[in-house]
Amino acid sequence: MLKSLKLSHVGPLPEMEVEFSSRLNLITGDNGLGKSFLLDIAWWALTRRWPSDLNRALTGGNMVRPNDSAKARIDFSVSAKTKDVSYSTSFSSLDQAWTGKAGRPINPGLVLYAMADGSFAAWDPARNYWLKKGNLDVQDRVPGYVFSSREIWDGLVDSERGLLCNGLISDWASWYKEKGESYEHLCAALAKLSPEEGEPLVMGPLTRIGLDDPRDIPTLKMPYGQNVPVVHASSGMKRVLAIAYLLVWSWQEHVKASALLGQETTPRLTFLIDEVESHLHPRWQRSVVGALLDVVTALSPSAQVQILLVTHSPLVMASVEPRFDRSQDAWFDLDLSKNKENGKTEVQFKQREFVRLGEVSRWLTSDAFDLGSARSIESERVLEEASRVLSEEVIDERLAISLDLRLRELLGDTDPFWIRWRYVGLKQGWLK
Repeated sequence: MLKSLKLSHVGPLPEMEVEFSSRLNLITGDNGLGKSFLLDIAWWALTRRWPSDLNRALTGGNMVRPNDSAKARIDFSVSAKTKDVSYSTSFSSLDQAWTGKAGRPINPGLVLYAMADGSFAAWDPARNYWLKKGNLDVQDRVPGYVFSSREIWDGLVDSERGLLCNGLISDWASWYKEKGESYEHLCAALAKLSPEEGEPLVMGPLTRIGLDDPRDIPTLKMPYGQNVPVVHASSGMKRVLAIAYLLVWSWQEHVKASALLGQETTPRLTFLIDEVESHLHPRWQRSVVGALLDVVTALSPSAQVQILLVTHSPLVMASVEPRFDRSQDAWFDLDLSKNKENGKTEVQFKQREFVRLGEVSRWLTSDAFDLGSARSIESERVLEEASRVLSEEVIDERLAISLDLRLRELLGDTDPFWIRWRYVGLKQGWLK
């Protein structure tokens, strides 16, 4: 579990410090301000490997570069089974790497990462942690499982070790035939991750999709009566299926590896999710976070679960309101602002108070998304001008009539602004 992170001369801010909550951590902010950057560093702090170092097929997940090599630092604190351990690292220009205390790092528990481009990563303490050989700590295992968007479906192969993961298509087909524990976990995960009632994600029979493809392809039973191969599913469904598979595969393999080693399963699970709403219909966005919490908890009811989640969706923020608990959840926000002293535009990182706003439109105009209104840009500008006109003691009749024509082009007949506009216009005579 990641307790804290402190960055100096790394990323968009000169300094950034964050104390993560123990369960749900929401991260919002405009594009390009450092949300994915923050998740990449969180993954590295927990596993000590950058995603792209383990899989060159990735387009992201690269090692972060310092703004000033001499001053740059990444400090972090990780929560283990019995204590919290702090680390301090600096950038070595000679090694072109972040270096710190040598030797065996602390065991953070199971760590999963769903990246925005469809790539995934998993770090398992039973399969990826350092070996103990005599009195020496040896890093002689697979350092982590990092999947490109294609490999999560077709399987992950290492040039030296061979096949590391069968992939969603092969494993799903095997689980369907076996009807064992993995199958039950996947069915349960799909049921919880389904959108609202009426559109459940249900496994269909295996099928073939071509003469030259010998694989048994899993299908989904669609609400309109057809069984659709998962490779032909929508982008939103594929994203959810891949997340469900990653969760079930990672936990099942961890359980099996722990049994082989004669040790207990980990009591800690950290899940990093970038753009959780990616490709999802609003109906799905409204339920996905709660569903993820339920799925992860169901896999290991006794485990402590921490989620770091990036979102651009007001629906996601609104959906969290019933579950948000200030004692174990937090909301962090990245914003652009002008420095009052030098007039320069700067990035600010803040932990904001989570307030239940109710309607989704209120989240759009909150500090999370900073919009002036929940309307189109054109409507917002005309309404601002019309509101200024209404606030004047003497209203320019020609301007008011011109604005009335523009309002008629942009607003619906039942828009609430018409009540005030027409009342003033009829009272002053420039509307008839």
